[in-house]
Amino acid sequence: MEIRVGTDRDWPEIYSFYRSTMAAGLTYALPADQGLDEARPFWMESAPGQTVVAVDGTDILGSAKMGPNRPGRGSHIATASFLVAPAHEGRGVGRALGRYVLDWARSEGYHGIQFNAVVETNLAAVHLWKSLGFTVVGTVPEAFDHPDHGLVGLHVMYRVL
Repeated sequence: MEIRVGTDRDWPEIYSFYRSTMAAGLTYALPADQGLDEARPFWMESAPGQTVVAVDGTDILGSAKMGPNRPGRGSHIATASFLVAPAHEGRGVGRALGRYVLDWARSEGYHGIQFNAVVETNLAAVHLWKSLGFTVVGTVPEAFDHPDHGLVGLHVMYRVL
C-alpha cells in the first residue's frame, strides 16, 4: 500500500465510496444525496490542507483529508477525516492513513490534532484513534442521528503532537 496526494482524476473513484458511506449514515453527519460535483468540496482539500489516497496499484483503498481545524488563532491545531472503501475494510488502511496524517501534521508544525465528531457507536474508529494516542475529551450527547441506534453522542477526540 502506498499513500500519495489525491488528484482531480482520483475524485470519481473516491466519490464512489464517499457516496456509499454517506448513504449508510453510520459515521458522518454529511448529506447523503450529494452528486459528484456537489460532494467534491466536502472532501477534496486545498492548501494549506490536502487530500490523500491509499492505493494498491491502481486501486484506491481509502482516502483522508486534513488541514487546520480552525482559521486564525485556531490554525495551530489540525483536523482530519477518513474514508475506507468498504471492500478494503479490515486491511489496515485506516491505520496507515492515520499514521500518515500524524506525520503530515507534525511536519507542518501543528501542535495537536482534533477530531470534532467521531460517532460514539463507531467502535472501530474510536478504538483505532485511541490506539494512535487520541483521547476522548468530551462527548456531545445525542448529536448524531444514527439510523440503527437513534440519537447517539459525538466524541471530540484530541492528541498532542
